[in-house]
Amino acid sequence: MQQPPARRVLVVEDEPVINDAVSDRLRAEGFSVDQAYDGPSGVTACADGDPDVVVLDVMLPGFDGLEVCRRIQAARPVPVLMLTARDDEADVLVGLAVGADDYLTKPFRMRELVARVNALLRRVDRAAELAARPSARLAVGDLVVDTGTRRVTVSGEEVRLTPTEFDLLTRLAATPGEVLTREHLLAEVWDWPDATGTRTVDSHVRALRAKVGPDRVRTVHGVGYALEDPEAGR
Repeated sequence: MQQPPARRVLVVEDEPVINDAVSDRLRAEGFSVDQAYDGPSGVTACADGDPDVVVLDVMLPGFDGLEVCRRIQAARPVPVLMLTARDDEADVLVGLAVGADDYLTKPFRMRELVARVNALLRRVDRAAELAARPSARLAVGDLVVDTGTRRVTVSGEEVRLTPTEFDLLTRLAATPGEVLTREHLLAEVWDWPDATGTRTVDSHVRALRAKVGPDRVRTVHGVGYALEDPEAGR
């Protein structure tokens, strides 16, 4: 039986030791890996290699990882795992705003990086499966999610979301008003088996609020989040 082709990962990291270590580990896990060491070559490598996932450092020569992310997402949607040296919420939100799907703070464990890459790929596969099913229209007030076209509108205006933001919003919109724990969202949206990434949920909720409106996703402190119609109680 013919084996499917290896999934392709592009690693864009200017420090050769880190780039080689990440690339070697991903190859050992069965991935096909391309490498780039600055912003311009990262954009070119993404266009030429058509990767399934991009592992992207924020600090790069030429132009930074945020600009790389903007340019590659403008060409075609591709899952991006950003590597950042600073665990600063503002930096993380900027990364998510330009199209990154996930982030890791340096230093990181290779095992966790591989797990994040695999989780991104599973989400891509799941999105493709859902797209093949009959589409559903989820409406919470004037916010509408179309699972078939993967489009979101607010008051009739389309809102552009990253694949992760769309999956998160879809899960919340499927049960409006119901409070979903961070652990539940990690398992269903991120496909993570443990609760080590609860801050990732918080960061993505903040990024989602910036796009669909701050009053739509309610925080229940110490528990989780719920999607609601902000006009319902007025």
